[in-house]
Amino acid sequence: MKRLNLITALAFFTFFSVALTSCSNDDDNQTNLSTYLFASNNSNGNITYYDVTNLSTVTSTTLLTTTTAADGVYYDEKNDVIVQASRSSFSLEGYSNASLNTTGASVTIGISGSTDMTSPRELAVKGNFYVVADNADVDGDTNTPDGRLFIYTKNGNSFTLRNIITTDFKLWGIAFDGDDLYAVVDATNQLAIYKNFLSNSTNASVSASKKIVIEGIVRTHGLTYDAMSNTMVLTDIASAMNTQDDGAFHVIENFTSKFNNTANGGTLTLSQQTRVAGSLTLLGNPVDVAYDNVTKTVFIAEAGNGGGRILAFNNIGSGGNLMPVVNNDLASASSVFISKY
Repeated sequence: MKRLNLITALAFFTFFSVALTSCSNDDDNQTNLSTYLFASNNSNGNITYYDVTNLSTVTSTTLLTTTTAADGVYYDEKNDVIVQASRSSFSLEGYSNASLNTTGASVTIGISGSTDMTSPRELAVKGNFYVVADNADVDGDTNTPDGRLFIYTKNGNSFTLRNIITTDFKLWGIAFDGDDLYAVVDATNQLAIYKNFLSNSTNASVSASKKIVIEGIVRTHGLTYDAMSNTMVLTDIASAMNTQDDGAFHVIENFTSKFNNTANGGTLTLSQQTRVAGSLTLLGNPVDVAYDNVTKTVFIAEAGNGGGRILAFNNIGSGGNLMPVVNNDLASASSVFISKY
């Protein structure tokens, strides 16, 4: 990705607002904006971001961090800060002045958090609240699935732990829709929702407001919800033992209506979804996903196939065995986040 100098960055911040897909907002003027994809990995913990405005000429920038493995990633364009959940320091780390660095530059932590987590995965952001899904076993009994949602508040140069929510299922992907939080029920084909999630302001064990089955999925990991287009995208890693060719993703349009019309414990049928899977897709262990609602492009963090890739799919139509339009190597890719500005 080309370097953004200070004047250019200020011009972007003055005249454009961002459209964030993993935690999307309500920007109605996206067609003339540049599109960037931010990615983390569990190989070396560095941050890679891509200019994906034109999928035929994708360029990338890699920033070197002191973290050796990372998962959930987020870009705050107003403050030019990239945040990722470190799996080596077990904390949130924010890197300032991100767009002013050239590829290969070493970046330092400008916003730091306490070391609280055990196995951080996805990150979801609403305002100054940063929520991290931790999929470590809480009670030490693998027969009783559980996980934790760590809720941090960002204040100045610090992330402060507000409280911890313990869940009665294993966690992976999470995404906000307004005040509600969607969460993947790891090791299953289920999706959960917590209504008014941030109203849970003390340490507590909280059950989901609702869970449904997503037909056609074997084991889901990543999810993203785009409120502007009312589209949910979920990934399917299928067998954890096969990291090369049994993965998939599902696109569900008009999602909230379909979700609301599915009873608690019921099944959202495959006929209401579009599934992309097959040998041409290079999907083996798709662990995270982002969605561009303007171009209807799905971006995948593929952790397994070929050692790790960043993939993009458009012209999805009725799905099937599609070839990716972007295929960039990224060892042990773990998380993606899309931003327009």
